[in-house]
Amino acid sequence: MMELLGLPILDIIEDDDVEIVEFLNYQRRTYTIRVRINHMEFWDDQDFKVRFRISKEVVIEVLGYINEQISSQSYRNHAVTSINKLLLTLRFYATGNFLITAGDFLGVSKTTSSLIVRDVSVALARLLPRFIKMPDTELEINTLQNRFYDIAKFPRVIGAIDCTHVKIQNPGGDNAEYFRNRKGYFSLNVQTIACPNLKIMDIVARWPGSCHDQTIFKKSKVYTQLISGKWGNGLIVADSGYANSRHIVTPFINPQNHIEQLYNESIIRTRNPVERSYGVLKRRFPVLSLGLRLKLQTTQAVIVACCVLHNIACDNNDLDPPELLDLFLPENENINIIEEVIEEGNARQQLVVDYFGHL
Repeated sequence: MMELLGLPILDIIEDDDVEIVEFLNYQRRTYTIRVRINHMEFWDDQDFKVRFRISKEVVIEVLGYINEQISSQSYRNHAVTSINKLLLTLRFYATGNFLITAGDFLGVSKTTSSLIVRDVSVALARLLPRFIKMPDTELEINTLQNRFYDIAKFPRVIGAIDCTHVKIQNPGGDNAEYFRNRKGYFSLNVQTIACPNLKIMDIVARWPGSCHDQTIFKKSKVYTQLISGKWGNGLIVADSGYANSRHIVTPFINPQNHIEQLYNESIIRTRNPVERSYGVLKRRFPVLSLGLRLKLQTTQAVIVACCVLHNIACDNNDLDPPELLDLFLPENENINIIEEVIEEGNARQQLVVDYFGHL
């Protein structure tokens, strides 16, 4: 055996060197190009909507809004096309938190799926100012108030507010426990304001699960606009987790007479659109109900993106997402009734005396 400095060569080869030699001799996996199905042509309209949760027409419309932001710089090496990136992301929203499942659907790796979901979700979230907005003109305010009035004859309403929890993975870090809600799991407490046709007019998706609904509302841009008088005497209807004020009204916890009972019946029906919007939103995109195992910023983008898509679907009269029989969607358990709080100058008592007392 050949020797170096009197020692056999094999005796001076370190373990790390052996691993390197073994790695160099390792037979790499054969690179395989997978044939990608044209899902727009392969599925009929019904099956397509079951798998991607929105119609082909809406997909084409949405692609027009974000194509420039998500298109690949080059289509060499079989890069994923913009339409397939959007479909993969929609498939992820539909199947829950399994990136590998969404990736297999289009023949890409889990890592590629993760990057695509992030990029498409961010592009969709950037459409928020265009598709998620409160009334701006006097005509829009009056129209909205009339539509809410038609529900249960409750006057002056411009929106129905509530919060819903979206389950997330432990975000880690010193502040992780702030994200643990009163049910014991990590979440974001997401505030939305809905209108009668179930569209979302405002969303706040940045607060940890431990934050109270009232706190989120008072820190929101909508609250600042309300107290500044942007919508005049407009009201927002809420549940008993909020304090009554000049611009937000809630039911009586213990109605004392017929008039207060009449008021309660009216406000409960009037705020129903926000509860229904959560049901439609989470049936359409089950990932919001099943939970997200993504980085926190990506999770926030996914939540906003789903709300943008929901509004675009509503604009296309698509309010009835197909059912997924194996999916359990819990009812909204976000109502956190507190001891009744009545701020100075609250509108509820005025409504009871001046309006409901004369019906």
